Amino acid sequence: MSSDWLWMTASDLGRGIGTGDISPVALTETYLAAADAHAMQDRIYARMTADRAVVEAEAAETRAKDGARLSLLDGVPISWKDLYDTAGVATESGSALLKGRTPDQDALVLENATQAGLVCLGKTHQTELAFSGLGVNPVTATPPNVHDPDLAPGGSSSGAGASIAYGLAAAGIGSDTGGSVRIPAVWQDLVGLKTTHGRLPLDRVVPLCPKFDTVGPLARSVEDAAHLFAALGGFPVPDLRDTTLEDTRMAVLETEAMVGLDPAVAAGFQSAVERLKAAGVSVDRIDVPAVAEAASNAVILFAGEAYGVWGKAIEANPEAMFHQIRARFEGGKPYSAPEYVAAWRDLDCQRLIFNEATAGYDAVLAPTCPN
Repeated sequence: MSSDWLWMTASDLGRGIGTGDISPVALTETYLAAADAHAMQDRIYARMTADRAVVEAEAAETRAKDGARLSLLDGVPISWKDLYDTAGVATESGSALLKGRTPDQDALVLENATQAGLVCLGKTHQTELAFSGLGVNPVTATPPNVHDPDLAPGGSSSGAGASIAYGLAAAGIGSDTGGSVRIPAVWQDLVGLKTTHGRLPLDRVVPLCPKFDTVGPLARSVEDAAHLFAALGGFPVPDLRDTTLEDTRMAVLETEAMVGLDPAVAAGFQSAVERLKAAGVSVDRIDVPAVAEAASNAVILFAGEAYGVWGKAIEANPEAMFHQIRARFEGGKPYSAPEYVAAWRDLDCQRLIFNEATAGYDAVLAPTCPN
């Protein structure tokens, strides 16, 4: 066993398993022991799934010895946000409204990941019902920030990010509706992948806003994110070994995302842009007013749908929720069905305008978070 394993990328751990230098069982036991001994364990993990993890690691070890590994990440232990159903283990989405909720089947993305050989270490804390980018949860637990345990960790996939940043998981699976993978990733110095809505299945995932919810990994490297994305969806991993950024076009989006940046964030973003240019990327700066128009509908679309999903449960037990999170849900209560439909029609129009404005570019660039 080696404590160095706790800080390696998931892909490097997978390569070590493939060469026989790392035992999946020893690796899993190392992570479980580290979590058990860590002062922050109860603030990061809502519950561990140690028995499951050991069984999955033993199966991965057998496959490795037989030359029958299922993927590069076969035998690598990761964490799961507490809104992904796990058979026989409580899945409460960080909310007292769901206390004791125990599904009898895994979420489909967890099934896919298990089919790729990934090991499930446990369920991580999160914002209540995933409705906050700060990651603060007085009801269950607020995970620590690796830079200062008393700072907000970023949410709502707060524990997912902390589990990696504190060396208690090789990667973590979060969800992102309006920043819930991206914010904890950037505040904990990780890579977060916000996937396209509908690209990964939401079957047996506790919802916030089903029309916006997405499954997404947090990891130590872009390579890890690519392999996790493939495992979650049952896709082949893209082979980028012979690709280049030469002659690609990208656009810096001069809109809401560039307003009010901390100087350090602005400098970091500009440094990234300059590195892309040095790699052969042609970078333009564009302004697309449709982004601001779309953002103006955020409250009615997000809060309206969230309250439509959870309103009855909240009204039945309002004191079970942290009042600030409850207020976010209740912000969607006043909107009528015609207003909600009109906001969606407007968003669809703004999306068409945005797609037309960016059609000639390979990527659109913006800072992850202003501060």
